[in-house]
Amino acid sequence: MTAEAMEAGPGKGAAADGDRPLRIALLTYKGNPFCGGQGVYVRHLSRELARLGHRVEVIGSQPYPVLDEGLPELSLTELPSLDLYRQPDPFRTPARDEYRDWIDALEVGTMWTGGFPEPLTFSLRARRHLRARRGEFDVIHDNQTLGYGLLGDVGAPLVTTIHHPITVDRQLELDAAEGWQRRASVRRWYAFTRMQKRVARRLPSVLTVSGTSRQEIVEHLRVEQDRIHVVHIGADTDLFSPDPSVPQVPGRIVTTSSADVPLKGLVFLVEALAKVRTEHPGAHLVVVGRRAEDGPVAQAIERYGLDGAVEFVKGISDAELVDLVRSAEVACVPSLYEGFSLPAAEAMATGTPLVATTGGAIPEVAGPDGETCLAVPAGDSGALAAALSRLLGDPQLRARLGSAGRERVLARFTWAKAAEGTVAHYREAMALTASRSRSRRAIPAADTAGRGSTPGPEHSAAPGPDRSEAADKASAAEELVAANRESRATC
Repeated sequence: MTAEAMEAGPGKGAAADGDRPLRIALLTYKGNPFCGGQGVYVRHLSRELARLGHRVEVIGSQPYPVLDEGLPELSLTELPSLDLYRQPDPFRTPARDEYRDWIDALEVGTMWTGGFPEPLTFSLRARRHLRARRGEFDVIHDNQTLGYGLLGDVGAPLVTTIHHPITVDRQLELDAAEGWQRRASVRRWYAFTRMQKRVARRLPSVLTVSGTSRQEIVEHLRVEQDRIHVVHIGADTDLFSPDPSVPQVPGRIVTTSSADVPLKGLVFLVEALAKVRTEHPGAHLVVVGRRAEDGPVAQAIERYGLDGAVEFVKGISDAELVDLVRSAEVACVPSLYEGFSLPAAEAMATGTPLVATTGGAIPEVAGPDGETCLAVPAGDSGALAAALSRLLGDPQLRARLGSAGRERVLARFTWAKAAEGTVAHYREAMALTASRSRSRRAIPAADTAGRGSTPGPEHSAAPGPDRSEAADKASAAEELVAANRESRATC
C-alpha cells in the first residue's frame, strides 16, 4: 500500500494502555534484508511483533522491506523516495516530471554535492505522513533514521533503535582512505552523521542491540546512558538450523560481507585464506555479498592468485543462504567492528563452527574463545589463518563448537525474545509520555509560561505539528547548508 492511500485522515485515538495489542508504526528508510542488517532487523522483528498479536505497519522507502506473508496484522506502506541509488543506474539524475515537492529537490541537491540524503529526506516524508494519520498509532519505532523530521511531536511516543553509531563506520573509512580527495569524499558522504548526533541526544527512548553498542552510543553520540536500553536481537532459529542431509563441502569457508566496506574486514580474511591454503590446499572462500571490481579486496585476490578460491554470491533466497552456511566446514566473521553481528548468530544457529574477531560486540554474541567459537583479534590476518587452519584440521573441535554455538543462540538470541523485550520498552515509553502529559495539564498555564525551563528530549526545539510546510522547508535548507560546511571540515 502506498503512503498516499493511507493519508486520508486520522483514525481513532489510542486507548488506555495495559496488555492490549498495540498499533505500531515501524519506520525504516532502507529496508531490504538483502541490503544489510537493518533490513533483516525490520523483517524479523515485525514478524514476531505481529505473532504476539500487535498490529504492525512497516513504513519504508526503497529498497522496500521484504516482510513475511500470511500475517494479517503485518502490513507495508511504501513511502517512496526518488530511489537515486538504485541498480543499474546509481547516482542517476531524475527526469523533471519525477519531482513532486521540495523534499525531492533537497534529495537530489544533496546527492549532487556528494552527500547521502536519505536519512534526512525520509524523516521529513515520514513526519508529513504521520501528521496526516495522527491518532492511528500507539507508538512509533524508528529504525536508525535519526533525521530532524522525527524530532518533536510526531503523533505518538517515539522509540528509536540505534544499531551502532555510524560515526564508527565513518572513522574506519577515513582510516582506509588513500589521498585527500578520497578523504574529502568520505567526509562529505558521512555529513549526515552530524544530524544523527544532534537528533540522538534529544531522543526520549533509545534501544540498541548490545552492551558494546550502548557504550559506543554514549561515547560517540553523547546520549545519556539511562535513556539507552539493550534488547538483544537474534537469529531465525527455525530457518537457521542444522540439517544433516546437507553435505559439507571440504575446505569451504563462508562469510557474509561487502567487499567495498572496510569495516567488514574482508581483506584480512582474503589474506588469511592465502596462508591457510599452504596447509589446506583445498580451502576456499564463499562470500555472500557483492564483489567490488577494484579496491583492496580485489587487489588482494589478484596479488595472492586466489581468483579460483574466492567466490561471491548475491541475490540468493533464504533457503539457499541457509544451505550454503550448512555446507561450510567453517563460518567466519572477520569484521573490524560490529554493533551486534547477525551473521555470527545465524551461523551458530545452523551448528556451523565459527571463527570470529573480537571487534565491537562480536564477543557478546559469539561467546568465549574455545567454548562456542574461536576468537581472534580484529585486523590480524595471521591469527585468522591460524584459527581457520585449526578448525579445518580438527573435525571433533568443529562438532563441539558447532553444537555449543547453537545452544548459545537458542538460550540468548532469538527474535521472539527480541520482540518481547521491545514491546516492554514500547509500553514504558507510552506510560512515560502519558505521565508527562498529565503533569503538563496539571500545571497552570501562567506558571508554565513563566518558568523558562530547558525542554527535555521530548520537547526539543524542532518542527512541531503546528509548524508550516514553509518553516519545515527553511529548517531543512539550513541543515543542508550546515552539512555542506561539515563536508569541508578537516577533522
